[in-house]
Amino acid sequence: MKILILSGRFGMGHDSAARSLRQQLQGAFPQAELRMTDFFDYALPGLSQTLYGAFRALVTYGSGLFNAYYRFTEHLPTDSRSLLDGPMLERLEVLLGEERPDAVIATHPICAGLVSRWKEEAGKDLPLITCVTDLSVHNEWIHRAVDCYLVGSREIRERLAAKGVDPARILVSGIPVKAEFRSLYRRERGMERHLLIMGGGLGLLPRKDCFYEALDALPGVRVTVLTGRNEKLYRRLAGRWPNIRAVPFTDRPWEYMERADLMLTKPGGITVFESIFAELPLLLWEPFLQQEKNNARFLLRAGLARSAPKETEECLAAVQGLLYDDAALAEMSARMRSRKRELSVAGVEQALAALVAGREGCA
Repeated sequence: MKILILSGRFGMGHDSAARSLRQQLQGAFPQAELRMTDFFDYALPGLSQTLYGAFRALVTYGSGLFNAYYRFTEHLPTDSRSLLDGPMLERLEVLLGEERPDAVIATHPICAGLVSRWKEEAGKDLPLITCVTDLSVHNEWIHRAVDCYLVGSREIRERLAAKGVDPARILVSGIPVKAEFRSLYRRERGMERHLLIMGGGLGLLPRKDCFYEALDALPGVRVTVLTGRNEKLYRRLAGRWPNIRAVPFTDRPWEYMERADLMLTKPGGITVFESIFAELPLLLWEPFLQQEKNNARFLLRAGLARSAPKETEECLAAVQGLLYDDAALAEMSARMRSRKRELSVAGVEQALAALVAGREGCA
């Protein structure tokens, strides 16, 4: 069996989900050949880095414009096409001819849409699985020729079904995370508290010194800051305060999450499910990207997180109010544990095997 996983590096979430799926499926099907391809690098070799750079600049400095575009396109008809569809479909046909996969998994909506259109236009029945990497239902994810949707929660399953997707094609598997997150041990809380701060792969974190000075002064608290790829922030924080440890980009975040009592972060889809599997309570910075606003609403309604304002003093008050509250932390961890039980993680493997065998449905 040969599986082709298509993704793109618009943020870290799509790529991370693809890597986690590849790891999981390689363990389940050791004889299978799993190929992971950044389709934008493949299809647009002279343009992809410019696109990725522009996207990073947009989400960092122009979030209002990004959100306006996201909301404008949210309810456009499904299977809408972009100006790049023509040349990208031609490159997709070349890639599929080269790889000849038995199934395709897409962790980016453009990849899912292109494969869906290729199937319809070419009259092919190549199994297509779409992994939705946020806790929302933007129409960009919905395509007629998708055989199975992997979604993060039963609420998303219900909302997809309300938009016309056959429920038999929707599997509540959670957003994929690395196997290490699924085997973490939640330690008993001690007198000393551990606060973990993450800003996503780009290291989008508070910059004011007064914020870190106040954290350093919290009694009985150790703080770890994962600065991601923000090397400037790492150099500014490293070794500066005795109770704050700055960590540069790491591919082993589970080691820090396992030791933490609370995590202050932005609500990216991957981070949310890493936290759920780690049973690590969340305190969410007020998000500025629309997908993360949707993720935050889901977490707050489910009682899996609390919100933290952007302002320094109010954010610090939110940290103190939750970090020392044993009952609240225990309740949030218990709700995450309950959410984990609802996820059909191994169902991904069963759905893939069934689709390759020619059977319909995956739920």
